[in-house]
Amino acid sequence: MNASSEPPSPAEPSWRIQPQGDRCLIITFGDRIDASVGQTCLAAARKLRDAQLAGVTDVVPSFVAVAVHYRPDGVGGGPTCSALTARVNALLADGIPADASAERDIDIPVCYGGEHGPDLEDVARAAGVTPDDVIALHSGPRSMVFMLGFAPGHPYLGLHDEKLNIPRRPSPRTVVPIGSVAVANRQTVIYPNRLPGGWNIIGATPLTLFDPTREPASLLQPGDSVRFVPISADEFNRIRQAQP
Repeated sequence: MNASSEPPSPAEPSWRIQPQGDRCLIITFGDRIDASVGQTCLAAARKLRDAQLAGVTDVVPSFVAVAVHYRPDGVGGGPTCSALTARVNALLADGIPADASAERDIDIPVCYGGEHGPDLEDVARAAGVTPDDVIALHSGPRSMVFMLGFAPGHPYLGLHDEKLNIPRRPSPRTVVPIGSVAVANRQTVIYPNRLPGGWNIIGATPLTLFDPTREPASLLQPGDSVRFVPISADEFNRIRQAQP
């Protein structure tokens, strides 16, 4: 039989599934931070949640992968690792929705510079622009929430203009004030509580990012589209005082 008469080989899936311990599968879709990869992770996570797979307790997207947490076989009637892997593969092979529309459009007020943004001028120097240019670059285009991580309600957003592709601080701070808005590597994080951190702080938001008494507890969710809105220090104080 010549090569032309052989049946075509099935296409390799564009993802890889690996166990992470005995209660989690990691589905990897890429190896670098990219908007299209992030949107694929969000779409795949949405499809897996909608499927309501037996034994699955949570589905968590990240920059390049999706974690599927589950109760293993023998614990509440959960699936085996191989059975869940096969089910997930079948669902994804059926097609991952191409709809990349944002879950929600949210405005986040930010007071840039001064006491709220002690690293703004350093960021401007590193980027070769003025502090006002940094604010314009940061607050102009909308940013996508790729994931929550590091701490409850701690969002990672991007990707920003290449000029904001600057490294983290050489020495991390042991305490970063609540609400701090910080940048590094074309990304933004917002600190929901007082936390250690090594990102460059360019401003702060007066909004409460995480409240365990609220439903949902996190103000931002993966897939949200965020616009950073510059505000004055007076406006910052007014909004902060009005927060529950």
